[in-house]
Amino acid sequence: MASKKFIQALELLEEEKGIEKEVVLDALKEAMEKSYKRNYAGTESKVEIDINPNTGKIRIFETKDVVDDVMDEDYQLSLEEAQAINPKYKLGDQVVSEVDPKVFGRLAAIQTKQLLRQKIRESEKDALFNEYIDKKDDIINGIVDRVEPNFVIVNIGRTGALLPKNQQIPGEKLVDGQHIKVYVSDVVRETKDTRIKVSRTEAGLVRRLFEQEVPEVYDGIVEIVSVSREAGERSKIAVTSRNDDIDPIGACVGKSGTRVNNVVKELNGEKIDIVEWNEDPVVYISHALSPSEVKHVTINEEEKSALVIVPDNQLSLAIGKRGQNARLAVRLTGWKIDIKSVSEAMAEGLAYDDDSEFNKSFEEEMTKIEEPIAEPIIQKVVEPVKERIVIEDIEEDTNDENIEEIVDDEETFDDEETFDDEEYDDDDYEYDDYEEEYDPYEEYDSYYDD
Repeated sequence: MASKKFIQALELLEEEKGIEKEVVLDALKEAMEKSYKRNYAGTESKVEIDINPNTGKIRIFETKDVVDDVMDEDYQLSLEEAQAINPKYKLGDQVVSEVDPKVFGRLAAIQTKQLLRQKIRESEKDALFNEYIDKKDDIINGIVDRVEPNFVIVNIGRTGALLPKNQQIPGEKLVDGQHIKVYVSDVVRETKDTRIKVSRTEAGLVRRLFEQEVPEVYDGIVEIVSVSREAGERSKIAVTSRNDDIDPIGACVGKSGTRVNNVVKELNGEKIDIVEWNEDPVVYISHALSPSEVKHVTINEEEKSALVIVPDNQLSLAIGKRGQNARLAVRLTGWKIDIKSVSEAMAEGLAYDDDSEFNKSFEEEMTKIEEPIAEPIIQKVVEPVKERIVIEDIEEDTNDENIEEIVDDEETFDDEETFDDEEYDDDDYEYDDYEEEYDPYEEYDSYYDD
């Protein structure tokens, strides 16, 4: 009866902790072997533990060498003692004898229990690591288990994951029991336990959410080439289609904006600009600075930098609040971008001519009307939605008064300033509350150690 209950306990452990029954049996064998050697035999003695996986019956076998002169009774047996067991034994043989498991006293049983518990914990950590390492750089569903001032504990199934404050979307209020999606940024196997690090601010979260919402992205028909993000405020994604009949932007927006709106809702209202990727850096950079109009782009391949000229009334729109639009475009394209208005370019003597052949061809490329896709009714619905998504959000900032105020502000826009990712450090624009140095794992350990 006891053996049957033992097997049932192993099966329950496998179901709840994900530890295979064979792993626990091997751990028990190792624990019993160490305990037996420590208490009843030498460390060099030969002991074998056998446990029937079906019945749970335990058998212990000890092996000793037959010698003429016994030097250590833990490992050796005299010829007379061996022949008393079986007359056929001779010098040099090995005698295998079965030991009654009841020989284990209270101390040996306690030691076995401690060793087994340690082995089970190690196996559990390995099982957790093996399960979640495959989910790294992916998103998983979780339930908010506990909210603290500096961190949130998210229940992700068999364990809890720590979501530090600096990995939460600024302005987002999480509550106990709330269902959220988190991005697995790292899985670390430590001495004490396995830590699953999750985030809500990674750019990868935006990519994975679109993969879930847009079948064309999941199937690889539409590819998300690049993502740049400032969590809680705005993201830009560059997409392209491998099928000429499918509009990549329209696919991501969805009918009446349902697909992109689902992503925006999950990101707590974060604005998302969807632009089309182009292998020509001139066109790609112009798309990346959407929704502003671009008049001219000059690129420097060696320095991977670009000079962008925009209409005077589009300068503040191209740069964005606190340089956000330009900063996101820099990260999206990987090019350093210097933005100037037409009047600034002319004042500095930069070569620029509205009637030049280059500008005409560039304008044709940027404003050309493509052939309708297979389902023109979708095109009619998608276009107004795209315009609303990328333009309505900045509408309040583009009236004449704001543009004049921003353009006249010398501290905000320096004529000689270049909008590259190094000069526009994220630290200049992060919320102060999210910059404090704090190690939340100390509080997390005290709560989730058991």
